[in-house]
Amino acid sequence: MPASRRHHRTLAVIVNCLGVLAAVPALPGTAPRAAAAPAQPGPAAAAPAPERATPIPTGMPAAPPAVPPASPAPIQMSKPPVTVAMTAANTPAPGYQIEVRNAGNTPVDTTVRQELPAGSQATTVTAGGRATRAIGSSGVNEVTWRLRLPARSTSTLHTALSTTTQGRSVTAPACAYGTDGTRPYDCATATWTGPGVPVAKVTAAPVWRRPPVLLGALAAVLVVTVGVLLWWWQRRRQRSRVATGAGDPALARGAGGPASPGAGGPASPAASGPAAGAPATHGTRGPVHPGAGSPADRGTVYPRPAMPPLPGQRRKPPVWLLVGVAAAVLAGLVGVGAWTATQRVSAIDTNKQPTSGAWIGRSVTGALGVPLREAAFEFTVYRVACGTQGLPSAQAGGRQCLATVGVRNLTQGEQTWHGQLQRAYLPGGNWVAADEDATRVANLGRDVFAQPVAAGSRVLLPLVFTVHGTDPPRQLELRSGVFSAGVRVDVP
Repeated sequence: MPASRRHHRTLAVIVNCLGVLAAVPALPGTAPRAAAAPAQPGPAAAAPAPERATPIPTGMPAAPPAVPPASPAPIQMSKPPVTVAMTAANTPAPGYQIEVRNAGNTPVDTTVRQELPAGSQATTVTAGGRATRAIGSSGVNEVTWRLRLPARSTSTLHTALSTTTQGRSVTAPACAYGTDGTRPYDCATATWTGPGVPVAKVTAAPVWRRPPVLLGALAAVLVVTVGVLLWWWQRRRQRSRVATGAGDPALARGAGGPASPGAGGPASPAASGPAAGAPATHGTRGPVHPGAGSPADRGTVYPRPAMPPLPGQRRKPPVWLLVGVAAAVLAGLVGVGAWTATQRVSAIDTNKQPTSGAWIGRSVTGALGVPLREAAFEFTVYRVACGTQGLPSAQAGGRQCLATVGVRNLTQGEQTWHGQLQRAYLPGGNWVAADEDATRVANLGRDVFAQPVAAGSRVLLPLVFTVHGTDPPRQLELRSGVFSAGVRVDVP
């Protein structure tokens, strides 16, 4: 037997023996023999309690009990002591009415801030308010009131704005903050449209300027042109055939024309003359051709057969006709292709976000104070300010920007969201996610991303973004989930 087979057999025997030893269970120790039964039966002894099974040590930690994990409770927003209501005035210029109400039994100090849209400025401010520049901004972009609201009282504020863009709606949200200016009590928004804002009317283009009509007219002209050219070419071809048949003597004789000398008929006396039948004289020079008065054509006994007509040759259309038709067809194809490409390019929206594939819903872009809906949430950004006091110090070279955001759950169940999905886009194109630690500090130690938003509820909270550089964010991107298309808010 070869050595390799002996080794294989030995290894197989060892493996089988190990398997048998592993399969044989451990035998229990020898139990003592039972004592002899007593002569007199006594009362039955109580059965001993069964001993608890001792777990076999395996070196692994015991599995936790099968108890479903408790889900975190949704965010519970307490009723704020101060509420804000806002309406747009029916005036030629943008105007707003802000009602700040204290429903509590104690006076409350509050700061009311109204954001001014880009390209607008305040012309009228009541109740001691003033137009100010927010920290970190380059110009005046908000109106501020510092109020002390008595118990169960309402203060009414009025503002009027002037804008550089006429005929557009203007949205100017307002919020009431606590004494630190970071935690909002309540926010409201209103959009002024104006009574005399003209509505743009889209008039249809004239019929003769519509692309389908122009293409149809071009196609009709091409068809008519090609038909006229073919008809003219056929007419010219027929005329050339008739002219060729009339100018050929052989075709004329074959067609039954009058007999001519040398055509096979009897020779006339005048034609025969004295030299009829005689050979050609010496004065004749050059070759002699039949049918030209030669001896072969003078006085024949049998008539000469008529020459068959020459077969007609197929003529090709002229080159200029082919070139013209090809140029017309090419021009039509180029026109159709250019019109189709123009329509497709004009239909492309460069600001449109992906709405197919892995994305759910359609991305929406708006301004501050405009409610924007996505798959599960409705986001409203009321204010964005950088360098706000009351926040923890940022990292070296960083600056913190606080955004006051309202979140409403539009679904029938609880919804969670994540801080890493909320982004602030900088002017250079870079973006930063929400600073969860700073956001927790701004919300008095509450982790707003760890708790879901209850169905149908609305929460108002500050989000903090840590940016690098002096420029504030140009746009905020907020979304409820990883696959949600989200919303984008332009920051003036």
